[in-house]
Amino acid sequence: KLITWCKLQDGRRVHVIERDLTEPDRIVGELLQPGGYLKLIELGLEDCVEEIDAQKVFGYALFKDGKHTRLSYPLENFHSDVSGRSFHNGRFIQRMREKAASLPNVRLEQGTVTSLLEEKGTIRGVQYKIKDGRELTAFAPLTIVCDGCFSNLRRSLCNPKVDVPSCFVGLVLENCHLPYSNHGHVILADPSPILFYPISSTEVRCLVDIPGQKVPSIANGEMTNYLKTIVAHQVPPEIYDSFVAAVDKGNIRTMPNRSMPASPYPTPGALLMGDAFNMRHPLTGGGMTVALSDIVVLHDLLRPLRDLNDGPNLCKYLESFYTLRKPVASTINTLAGALYKVFSASPDQARKEMRQACFDYLSLGGVFSTGPISLLSGLNPRPLSLVMHFFAVAI
Repeated sequence: KLITWCKLQDGRRVHVIERDLTEPDRIVGELLQPGGYLKLIELGLEDCVEEIDAQKVFGYALFKDGKHTRLSYPLENFHSDVSGRSFHNGRFIQRMREKAASLPNVRLEQGTVTSLLEEKGTIRGVQYKIKDGRELTAFAPLTIVCDGCFSNLRRSLCNPKVDVPSCFVGLVLENCHLPYSNHGHVILADPSPILFYPISSTEVRCLVDIPGQKVPSIANGEMTNYLKTIVAHQVPPEIYDSFVAAVDKGNIRTMPNRSMPASPYPTPGALLMGDAFNMRHPLTGGGMTVALSDIVVLHDLLRPLRDLNDGPNLCKYLESFYTLRKPVASTINTLAGALYKVFSASPDQARKEMRQACFDYLSLGGVFSTGPISLLSGLNPRPLSLVMHFFAVAI
């Protein structure tokens, strides 16, 4: 959707094929970091977080063993509107679709892409099926494949090494007042972190991380028992009653947490984007920031090109995309994976000490908290800064 907007601003015709145009209902993709919001501004799409009851987010609160600390985003040098945003993912998606569909050169269609059309090593377009069952084809000099974490098209364009380190169990707490308003909350629980953040003016999302790929059964009541006996006593006392009420209400959702390095096969006529291309553990909420940053990089690369029909040369030119995206993507991806491991409980004494050291380091405030939080938020995606803070925590 975002690529559509950028390319239309450059006068290109775009055909968007969406599997389902109804509003999505997901438990992830609900937090946009300040760095991602800045990318929205660059793309002229900041109004997509308006009129959806999105909540401003100004940082994180970290809880461990009854102690807590607040980590604020370093926003002093930015316009007052710049902050993180949290919202219902589906509402955000619908706003972007409306924006794309309002443009004169876009064709937005519901259909399921079944395969890429290849001719002599170059992707020429796609084959797709519409609601009435008919198989149609769409041709274009450049096909952007962005069909998400469950992509069935990525295999011909990359080497997909998908890891599933854990699963999220999602709940919605209603009329719940978090200890720190307009902040994400991370509880360093046992066995792994619990997240809380607002998604509207009356709702708080709770995500309980469960290591591994197997979660307790919702159907037979195992999940309810797990949440009440293992998880509930670890949440802050201010929201304990709201948490238990949400568990009792039901509507418990689960989602596998996937990570996948970007290992593309540069292919003439096609480009992978979004979670189809690169994923990281969603603990730090960095996915949309990486995707938006990638779109800005691609937009800037395509802008001076008038003709996209020379597939091999365009492919060679776009190889620079993979280099230019690395500072932002590698910083956020590395931090997400490392923090998940550090924040998870372990019987290993060294890992216990590292977990405590990380909490104590961030609690120091000043540069010790603003440095890591500016990395996590996408405001300062410098790999060297990431390395420096990791060594400081270790020391």
